[in-house]
Amino acid sequence: MLQKSSADSQCCRLIYLLASITWIPPPFIEGCPRVWANLPRPEGPLTAGIDGGYVHARDATSRADGWFEVIVGKSLPTEGEAKCFGFVQQYDTKPKRRLFEHLKSQGMQNNQQVVFLSDGGETVRNLQFYLHPDAEYLLDWFHPTMRITVMRQMVAGLRIRSKRTRARIDRLLERLKWTLWHGNVYKTLQKLEGLEGELEILEPSPNLSKLTQAVQDFTRSIQANHAFIPNYGDRYRYREKISTGFVESAVNQVISKRFVKKQQMRWTKKACICSSKSAPKY
Repeated sequence: MLQKSSADSQCCRLIYLLASITWIPPPFIEGCPRVWANLPRPEGPLTAGIDGGYVHARDATSRADGWFEVIVGKSLPTEGEAKCFGFVQQYDTKPKRRLFEHLKSQGMQNNQQVVFLSDGGETVRNLQFYLHPDAEYLLDWFHPTMRITVMRQMVAGLRIRSKRTRARIDRLLERLKWTLWHGNVYKTLQKLEGLEGELEILEPSPNLSKLTQAVQDFTRSIQANHAFIPNYGDRYRYREKISTGFVESAVNQVISKRFVKKQQMRWTKKACICSSKSAPKY
């Protein structure tokens, strides 16, 4: 009888071999609008959320190399089952092709609307480009609002003698979330600039330095993703996806449970690809 460890090893080798020989000639988008217009009418839009997580590296040579990123996502068709995917972009030589193949397996057509949601990180932001002619790229609502929540908690821990100054800062944070919710990037950057100005007049402290750094990082994130910020309020009222919250279940399924929580061990990038591809799709 074949032992479980030997079977897992053979399965891992087979998955990696099949992934290495599969090939799609570039470009991914084939045909022209005239051809796409004759395609069958799609059932509805296809929504894909992409996120990432970090796992322990087995072959780390230093503390800085002790972790590496695993890209995980979940795609939701209008009708049909959702599917998860995962890979290590630093190791995979064809990450765009892998994502394209995954979407095609769910019936993606060139005349179909495809919506990509991501946290705005450069890695996942560049991954989703040039995969579909009618794609829409959005910054998800969860990550920006989480940053605003953290900044409000940091403000609560500051020693601010003037009640008026604290009220102005709280008001700026409240208006910041409101303008971002309505997709007004110009006013959002104005609120961030005003918030940074209010922090400059406060007494220096370690907590103030951390808050100032958080505001500056958030400003750079909004500037880098300004083209992908929609009117979240309108999308919410029309019951359209605005957050990658549905991807968190995929992160928990593919990364946390398999790599971190239940198995406290270190991983190689190749093993992560094989393990994530053999994860159950749901």
